[in-house]
Amino acid sequence: MSRINQSDLTTIITDPDGAATLVETADQLGKDLARSRLSTNQIRALFGEVRQIEGQWNMGGEQIDLARRRLYLLKPKMAYRAKRERGQAVRQLVNVLDPALDLVLAEKDQEKQSANFTRFVEFFEAILAYHKASGGN
Repeated sequence: MSRINQSDLTTIITDPDGAATLVETADQLGKDLARSRLSTNQIRALFGEVRQIEGQWNMGGEQIDLARRRLYLLKPKMAYRAKRERGQAVRQLVNVLDPALDLVLAEKDQEKQSANFTRFVEFFEAILAYHKASGGN
């Protein structure tokens, strides 16, 4: 699987103008994951958790603090999934999502962190879309 460089990942997560890099990178990753035989079932729990966190985050107020906590706890869930699932495909995905999540969590300004989280969700969603478009099941 192709490795994503830190500069591209930083652009994808932190740069409001990084959509072209997001699409290009997600396309390549999605194809690589389809070739690695990543199944939708293998990542459904992770993507579902991200969507639930997104919903809670969008409620605003103190729900953002709870969503932020769940976002931190997503890291061990991803590590568990990467270890539990057979094959290397989930580990390959987690190897990209984990440092992307670090970029979201490292931002201390709440407004910027919220924007970075939105871009993280968009990136994850784009990877899955390209995975499916490339024949992933």
